[in-house]
Amino acid sequence: MQNISTQELQRQVKEHTPLVEALARSLARKLPSNVEADDLVQDGHVALINSILSTSKKLTTAHFKNYLAMRVHGAMLDGLRELDHGSRQLRRGMRGVELAIQRLGHQLGRMPLEHEVATELGMTLKKYQRMLQDASDYALISLDDIMESDGRAKDPLANVDSDPLKVLERSALKDSLASALLALSKQSSAILRLYYVEDLTMVEIGKLLQVSEARVSQVHAQAIAELRARLLDGSGLIPVLKPRRSPRVR
Repeated sequence: MQNISTQELQRQVKEHTPLVEALARSLARKLPSNVEADDLVQDGHVALINSILSTSKKLTTAHFKNYLAMRVHGAMLDGLRELDHGSRQLRRGMRGVELAIQRLGHQLGRMPLEHEVATELGMTLKKYQRMLQDASDYALISLDDIMESDGRAKDPLANVDSDPLKVLERSALKDSLASALLALSKQSSAILRLYYVEDLTMVEIGKLLQVSEARVSQVHAQAIAELRARLLDGSGLIPVLKPRRSPRVR
């Protein structure tokens, strides 16, 4: 453990605060809009202070920044897990919905209807729609997508723009997403546009489209599941976020 003065601790925290804020912004961009970057920063600062106080590393070594980044990023993910309102069972259920949509899409040559997905899952339509409503905050990119298969956080300092393969994958993802959006129903497309582009609430969208707020939530979750189903590859991960086959050379 490092024996440092209060003044030195404050100096170190001030010096590394931009790193904490950058990691928080990067992580928040990949998560639903209800996740506040300020909450991530708060969790990151706690980890930063604990790391400075407990580390046996020299605070000036070249690897110290990487060490801090991993500790801070991990603390932010731990905080997200604690704040996650969606149960593991619900997330597993929605992953099952994505795979069912994917199977039916191959069989039917089109996006399946809600009652077809419900039948594929062995559910009544009412039970399926209730699950969709419970998953109204389901995100195109979830916390699971930014984790390694063994549960560790992906390298928070990895620079996508410096990796040609990642640049190509991100471009392909954009093309795939544009194609997937065109395949959605008019109602689904309208709800996504009004919610994400026009920034209307689900209550406001319901009034505009003359449907209930519950129905807007259901269509929203179904649309996100359809988009994710079209973007999934055989491994069940969004390709651009798929872990490397071999560890990154440091």
